Amino acid sequence: MSKNLNLKKISDIYINRGPGSFAGIRNSLSVVKAIHLVNKVDYYCFSFRDFNGEKRVKYEFIPDLCKKFKVEKNLINPIYSG
Repeated sequence: MSKNLNLKKISDIYINRGPGSFAGIRNSLSVVKAIHLVNKVDYYCFSFRDFNGEKRVKYEFIPDLCKKFKVEKNLINPIYSG
């Protein structure tokens, strides 16, 4: 099933930083960082714990909750060694 997604139409990406497997979160973040570097898409890394006290926490509310709780853009900045 195709959703006809176009990366150029995406303005923000929201990433749940856990709980979850470290490898899964790291891989997801790598893809999002690549999208950010190529298309300048802003991304927000959140945890449901960031929204303590909120009664209705659903995925469709994440953008509004990130604004309400002032979740910062591009919060995770990995260190690359070479």
